[in-house]
Amino acid sequence: MAGPDPRVAVFDAYGTLFDVHAAVARHADAIGPDAGALSEAWRNKQLEYSWVLGLMGRFTPFWDLTERALDHALATYPDVDRALRPRLLDAYRDLDAYPEVPGTLRDLQEAGWRTAILSNGDGPMLERAVASAGLTDRLDAVLSVEAARTFKTDPAAYRLATARFGVAPGDVLFCSSNRWDVAGATAFGFRSVWVNRKGLPEEYPDFPPERVVSRLDALL
Repeated sequence: MAGPDPRVAVFDAYGTLFDVHAAVARHADAIGPDAGALSEAWRNKQLEYSWVLGLMGRFTPFWDLTERALDHALATYPDVDRALRPRLLDAYRDLDAYPEVPGTLRDLQEAGWRTAILSNGDGPMLERAVASAGLTDRLDAVLSVEAARTFKTDPAAYRLATARFGVAPGDVLFCSSNRWDVAGATAFGFRSVWVNRKGLPEEYPDFPPERVVSRLDALL
C-alpha cells in the first residue's frame, strides 16, 4: 500500500465477511429450481429498501428489512413453498463466514491491527452472526448503523468508525464486497478495498478503491 499503513481495518459484514447466499443454499433442495433467483431477489430487495429509506431520511432496523425482502422474493417466486420462510430466516441469522475470514482477522490482529465490523445490520443480528461464525475474539468492535439511524452510504454511518477508534478517515482501511459501499467509503475519506469476489466490472470510476482483491486474505 502506498503511504503510511493505517492500523484500523473495518469490514462490511454481509457479502464481505458473511456469505449472504448461504441461507438459501442450505435449503436449495427444498426450494427447487428457483433457489438461486430467490436468493438474488432477497438480497437485492433488502439493499433497495435500505437505500430508499436512507434517501427519505427514514430508518427501520435491518432485520425488519430482511424479513420484508424475503416476503417480496417469495411473492416473486410463488412456486417456492412459503412454509420455508422461518427456516430461511433462521439460516440468515447464522450465515457462514467465507473460509479465509477467521485466519485473515487473526493475522491482522497479530500484526497489531484493530479490527471492526461496520454494517447496515442491527445489533442483535450482527452479534448472532459474529458468534455463530466464531469471530467474537477476532473483532475489537461491531458497529451497527442503527446508532446513526441511517444506512450506508450516508457519511454519518461511516463516521461511527472514526468516532469509535478516535482516528481520521484516512487512518481507516475499509473493506467491502459491495462496490456502492466502497464508493461511499472512498467519498468519506477511508482508504478502501473492494473485495470483488465475483469479478464484477467497475461501476463507480469517480470513487476508486485503493486496492481490488478477490479474497480477504489477499490483504496480507
